[in-house]
Amino acid sequence: MKDTFPIYDICAISEFKRDDILISRFAPYLKSHKNLALPHKHTFYHVVLFTEGGGTHEVDFTTFAVKPFQIYFMVPGQVHSWSFEGEVDGYIINFSVPFFQSFLLRPDYLEEFPFFNGTTDHSVIDIPHPLQSQITQLFEAIIHESEINEKAGLDMVKALMLQIFILVSRLSTGSKSQNATSYNYTLLKSFQKLVEKSFSELKLPKDYAEILYITPNHLNAICKDMLGVPAGEVIRNRVILEAKRLLINRDQSVTSIAYGLNFADNSYFTKFFKKHTGLTPEDFRKQTLTHTHHDSTTYR
Repeated sequence: MKDTFPIYDICAISEFKRDDILISRFAPYLKSHKNLALPHKHTFYHVVLFTEGGGTHEVDFTTFAVKPFQIYFMVPGQVHSWSFEGEVDGYIINFSVPFFQSFLLRPDYLEEFPFFNGTTDHSVIDIPHPLQSQITQLFEAIIHESEINEKAGLDMVKALMLQIFILVSRLSTGSKSQNATSYNYTLLKSFQKLVEKSFSELKLPKDYAEILYITPNHLNAICKDMLGVPAGEVIRNRVILEAKRLLINRDQSVTSIAYGLNFADNSYFTKFFKKHTGLTPEDFRKQTLTHTHHDSTTYR
């Protein structure tokens, strides 16, 4: 395990640096990037469809059993690692944040898809059998377009990717947000964006409610109705997630992490972290790094 926690830019692992995208079948990608089995972050979007293989894939400290026709959508900043068993194959697409921003003149288009909201529970999806062939054909078409270098090839790749995103998003029929009023849904998305931007400075629902020009009770009602948890828990969960992401970097002390997250002192941070995870920051770091080292020795 390296002392410095790796954060990869698209240019560091892409053969298509100029176009901010990497497109590959998964087996050769895995062979070329074995170091990516260890925990790391990306500054880009990461889409993986497994078509064969087993083992585990961990995203933001949640472990998933790898199985065929399981698709992963990861956003910049998420921590992930994998420990595979046997031969693994599928498809992978890495693309930078600006890649879609000018397309269709909709810079926020990706935010409409629930699997790109950074919530782990929404980002791992099993593709049902009736859809598997169609999704596979779309990935194959993307591979083909990346190889033939035809006119408007990148636009065709984007169009094919959007077909995949739309088809997969239609599987999320259980989302409460689909039945919500557009006003409340817009408020929820605004709240989530604010939390992502300000979770280390603003820790109370009333702070966000004030910015959104609504009451704390209204904000809580929206979160409970659409997410199943109160607004305060949304904020706390984001703080805990960031603390976990920082703790697996051994170069950062627990004290520096506490101050970076705007806790008054290390003691308060430790109490907060233990209350919501059951472990002290030091115990979480020790447990995670031990688990990571074991996984890296079983990688093949």
